[in-house]
Amino acid sequence: MSKLVQLTANTDDLETRLKELPSEPGVYLMRNQGGEILYIGKSKKLRSRVRSYFRPSQPHSPRIGLMVQQVADIEFIVTDTEAEALALEANLIKQHQPYFNVLLKDDKKYPYVCITWSQTYPRIFITRKRRLNNERDRYYGPYVDTHLLRQTLQLVKRVFPLRQRPKPLFKDRPCLNYDIGKCPGVCQGLISPEDYHKIVEKVAMIFQGRTGELLEKLHQQMEKAATELRFEQAAMIRDQLKALNALTVDQKVSLPDDTISRDAIALAKDTKHCCIQLFQIRAGRLVGRLGFFADAESATPGAILQRVLEDHYWQADGVEIPSEILVQYELPESEILAQWLSDRKGKKVTITVPQRQTKAQLIELVERNANYELERTQRTTERNLISLEDLAQILDLPDLPRRIEGYDISHIQGSNAVASQVVFIDGIPAKQHYRHYKIKNPNVTIGHSDDFASMAEVIGRRFRHNQAKNIDYPDLIMIDGGKGQLSAVVAILEELNLLETLEVISLAKQREEIFLPGESYPLDTNAEQPGVQLLRRVRDEAHRFAVSFHRQQRLKKSRRSRLDEIPGLGFERQKQLLAYFHSIDYIREASIEQLQQVSGIGKALATEIYRYFHPSS
Repeated sequence: MSKLVQLTANTDDLETRLKELPSEPGVYLMRNQGGEILYIGKSKKLRSRVRSYFRPSQPHSPRIGLMVQQVADIEFIVTDTEAEALALEANLIKQHQPYFNVLLKDDKKYPYVCITWSQTYPRIFITRKRRLNNERDRYYGPYVDTHLLRQTLQLVKRVFPLRQRPKPLFKDRPCLNYDIGKCPGVCQGLISPEDYHKIVEKVAMIFQGRTGELLEKLHQQMEKAATELRFEQAAMIRDQLKALNALTVDQKVSLPDDTISRDAIALAKDTKHCCIQLFQIRAGRLVGRLGFFADAESATPGAILQRVLEDHYWQADGVEIPSEILVQYELPESEILAQWLSDRKGKKVTITVPQRQTKAQLIELVERNANYELERTQRTTERNLISLEDLAQILDLPDLPRRIEGYDISHIQGSNAVASQVVFIDGIPAKQHYRHYKIKNPNVTIGHSDDFASMAEVIGRRFRHNQAKNIDYPDLIMIDGGKGQLSAVVAILEELNLLETLEVISLAKQREEIFLPGESYPLDTNAEQPGVQLLRRVRDEAHRFAVSFHRQQRLKKSRRSRLDEIPGLGFERQKQLLAYFHSIDYIREASIEQLQQVSGIGKALATEIYRYFHPSS
């Protein structure tokens, strides 16, 4: 049983309040003067752990040192056991996400597989954002080998009948995927949610590293189907077994006991970056390689590994937790973590630091992979830093342009005009900040485009909304275009009194020329300079994002019937009209009296339909 105590302390009497902390296991929450939670931690003995933050002789990392300076209030929750404290801490961190608990970096580099169990018919897709919209949804990963992950998912969707689209293609009938057996007709409810969940549960076993269990289960189902003379179903399961056997032809890891499931985790770090690798080994076979990033200065290597394991297994089901975890360094609270995992799994879980023979060699292998990832991260960081420094020199900026926003317009002779906003942070695309816009200017219509006015509209909408808050202002705005587009943007920024605050340039496509506000001639640059190459990457990404959204809008419009534009005419009545007249041309030629002969079409609606096709009458 837990007990909550709140200390309404301030910076003056914090020392007195610290003495009230009990020497029991529990969780502590540190708050600033505004009441915001800064940090959530756990400890076997709350008093000694919390007081250690405020000892002058205690060495702290820069992150923790900054946090301690802001602490004004402390809350603590006493628990019965250390394992209960660990579970409670993980719960509270997930709920509140305090700033100083952010240890793992989410740079969207590695993808996850998401299964939306919260939906009646769950979706399975790859994402680079692990955002829990619902507790029942599950994320597997992050996976290091993106290409292999996509191949695996493609194979899974080919082998198992799964929903292939996030939204139905047709309202009243299934699409081609149903006819060729790739989808069980989810959009029309041709399979029950219970039966569909059974299919998805088999797929989930693959991403849980339980392919061996799945193969055994399918083999039993195949034999049962054959015994009951259901040969078509037995043949289908046989094909699934064959495909899954091909999928599991992976690297074999030689271990003394290949019947035990194991995870092995190790890291490599420099002064800034920390790359962590986790190998999932099931039945002696490497079935998954996951990757994580952390701030190297945030904690000791053992504490980083422990936080990664806590974060990773928090989302895992009990059956996914291995019986043995091999770690590179001693964990600060290894026994507590092992007890917590054992409780979740329902079986004993051991955490060990191997010192010799095969298991130690396995940790060395994982560490070597982490080192390769660290080297790649260092190269990428160095390349981006060179590009940012060169760009700052080209544009004569006082600081590095760490946040760059790129804008582009896409349309076909004014039709379906849209705009894109892409964001690069430290030279890396930050897709979570991407935005697209539909152009609302009434003068931009089919046959009449105005890129200058469209660009001015988008910039105005982007900065007018956040002008008072000064939220996420970029260090540099890059417009895809020449002097005309740049002049339109400068005019709107002057109107918003932001021209002195924001740096803005344009990049012309033809000669990769950079234009500055008020300058008649482009800057003297080389198209192959690192800074110019970075601008080109931003420009190309803005163009790609705008074009893909434009195509999406065109496709959506092409699928719409003209009948959709008639007020009061719903889908069912559209079907009745088409069933009666067989084509829109005959509907156009019909009189009000003829339209009224259709079931459900009264005089008022028939008049509305007639006037739509005959506006001058």
